[in-house]
Order: sequence, then structure tokens, then C-alpha cells
Amino acid sequence: MDLFSTGDEHRRQMNAPLAWRMRPETLDEVVGQGHVVGPGAPLRQAIERDQLHSFVLYGPPGTGKTSIARIIARMTKAHFEYMQAVTAGVGDIRKIARDAGERYKFYQQPTILFVDEIHRFNKSQQDVLLPFVEDGTLTLVGATTENPLYELNTALLSRLKLYILEALDAEAIAAIAEHALQDQKRGLGGLGITIENEARRYLVQAAQGDARMALNILDAIHNSLGSAAQSLQITTAMVQQVTGKLILKYDRSGDYHYDTISAFIKSIRGSDPDAALYWMAVMLEGGEDPRYIVRRLIVHAAEDIGLADPQALTIAAAAASAVDYVGLPEARIPLAEAVIYLSTAPKSNSAKTAIDAALAKVRSGNRVRVPAHLGDTSHRLAGPLLGKGDGYLYPHDFGGYVQQDYLPPELGPVSFYQPSSHGYEQVIKDYLDAIRRIG
Repeated sequence: MDLFSTGDEHRRQMNAPLAWRMRPETLDEVVGQGHVVGPGAPLRQAIERDQLHSFVLYGPPGTGKTSIARIIARMTKAHFEYMQAVTAGVGDIRKIARDAGERYKFYQQPTILFVDEIHRFNKSQQDVLLPFVEDGTLTLVGATTENPLYELNTALLSRLKLYILEALDAEAIAAIAEHALQDQKRGLGGLGITIENEARRYLVQAAQGDARMALNILDAIHNSLGSAAQSLQITTAMVQQVTGKLILKYDRSGDYHYDTISAFIKSIRGSDPDAALYWMAVMLEGGEDPRYIVRRLIVHAAEDIGLADPQALTIAAAAASAVDYVGLPEARIPLAEAVIYLSTAPKSNSAKTAIDAALAKVRSGNRVRVPAHLGDTSHRLAGPLLGKGDGYLYPHDFGGYVQQDYLPPELGPVSFYQPSSHGYEQVIKDYLDAIRRIG
């Protein structure tokens, strides 16, 4: 490479996006993932010893998955192949595997295949990949933002180790942004750019744990405001101008969606209205369909509160009507009312337990026979000819209750519903105990 080509390469580097230029070049520069690639971590030891196993890096965007792969490419003695799952096909996989086999046969050099967005591989692609991973032809390194437990075949997943990368905390994002402002070789150092404390706080909040987003914000500010100035102090207004209204990262079809609704329901079940309101606010701010939220409230009212407070189901249904009738943003108020009511209501799952026990009994039995005395007598000849209704005792003739069997005799004694002593269900329990004493 001559002097002119060296200059061209330098210009290309400096014209590249800031996030690309500031990618970590060593494992020590990877921020916030010490549990995966820090000193002494198993994956780091495998990389340094050039003894990689197949694995998947799972974590949100901007946490270092691709950067770690690039570092592996530089550090390892293996041949490194990069593949984008969204553009690759079965033929591409077979070709790489064929070349890998030849390379190892003649040069004893292993091949690492890095698959970005591996969750986008369909079943056929994963099935083609499996034998090459299993026999060691390829060492697979996958990166994904989606939960691999749901996105990868069980057979392939069982042959991979899973490393979870965490979203970067505020301190890590602030450190990455400050490093970019100070670095004179790859970053914005030497350009006289500083940032106010409040602007830094707003930038960190806007990044939401994504280092790439934080660097892109700085890059946009520099490109739009800093090129004509000798020095530049970044203010909160400048960050707001680039980011606009802060929008919460919330994938309505991804893993975070299901984790959030789970936290929401468990907070209501645990009688914590503050936590329940917080998780609902996360969903609403992230653009979740309020009808999805209220459907979960209806299920929760029956499943976890039930007859301990029969009014809970009515409140949840009323919130559903309010959502359809007024919509957001006003519907947030009846939703909040329902969430607070359900959170503070007494809890009982006896209705769910009872129906599940009854279903299990039906599924484990044979033919279901209705006892004759409980049969339909709407036809005038049903009794005389078929014996239906014969022996049936009409409870109102006995003051509202009379002891008689309502189940097929072959079932024997069974009890599906076991009322708790919480809330209104204590009243139900007392009533059932009273009529059983009559019997």
C-alpha cells in the first residue's frame, strides 16, 4: 500500500459513521459485557486460546454482538466467514461448508461461520446447517436480538452455548459517548466538541441501552451543527432536535413484549399497584395495543381474583368497553382504575383450579353418561318412555336446597372447587359448609 492509498483509506475511515469507527477493536474495549468477554470469562478464554465452540450471542441492539464477532475474526487462526441470515440461502450454507471441509483437509484450518440475525433462518436453513455444526466442519457463531429458545430448532440449539448480552446501563452509555468525544484517532476528539451534563443525561436516556444509537445521535449533531463551528457545546436542545420525542424501545412481537406483559400480570397478582401501573405505562408508551392489555386484565380478573371479588371481572370488562368507546389517551384512566382495583383485590385462583380439575377428569374418563333423573324432560313423553327426570328433587320444593347426586355415579365422590378464605369467597365457603351439614 503506497502513501496515496494510505491516505484514501484514512479518509474512508473518517467518512464512515461514528458508530462504525468507534467499534471496539479488542475484548478489553467491549463495554458492559464483562460476564461474557471480560478477563477470565469462559468465552474470552476460548477466543484467546483459539478453541472456540459453537455459540449464540443473544441481546438487544447495540450491545456488541457484531463487534465481538469482528474481534474473533482478528484474533482467531481460523478462517472467518460472515453471513447475513436475511440474504443467505441453503446453497450459500452448503458452499461455505464444502469449502470449509476442503480447507481443513488440505490446510488443517478450521472455519468459523458468523451468522448475523440468525433468528431469521427458517427451519430448512437450520436443518442444513445442523450436520456441519455437529461434525465440526463449521464452528457456528450466531447473533440474535430474538429469544433463541423460540427461534432456533431444538436440535440446533442443543449443540450451541448461549451467551446473553445485557443492555448497557446509563454509566456505560455515558462512558462510550465521552470516549467518542475524546478519541482523536477514530472519534470526534480534537474538534472542540463538549457536552453539557443535562444534554448527556438526555442522550443516555434517548439511547436506551444502545451504544450505536448514542453514537449516531452524536454523529448527527456533529454533521448538522459542528462542521461550520470552531468549537461546539452540545446542549439538551440540540439532542432533542435530533432525537425528537423520546420513544421507548418496545417490540410488540418480540421477547421484551412477553417479558413486559408477564411482569405486569405478576405485579397485579402480587398486589403491587405501583409496579403494575409502571409496567402498563411501559407498554402504553411503547405503543402497545390497549385492547391487548385489557384482554389480559379480563383473564387475570377471572384467573387470579375470581370469586374472592366477583366485581373484579365486571371492572375489567368495563375497562374493555371504555377502551373501545373512548380510545387513547383518555382510556389510560379507566385502564389505570382497573389495574389499581385488580391489584388491591383479594386473590383466589380457585375458579381456574376447579375448571382445570374438571377438564382433567373428563379427559381421563370414558363415555360420559347423564344420570336419568337429571335428563331433559322438555318432551312430554321423555319421562314415561325414557325414564328421564324420574326421581329428580326440585330444590325449591324443599326451601331452596335438597341433597341429591348431580354427577354420574361411576365418578364416585369428587370435589373440583375448593373455595379459599379470601374476600367474598369466605361467604361461599360458609354457604357450602352449611348445606353439606344438611346433607
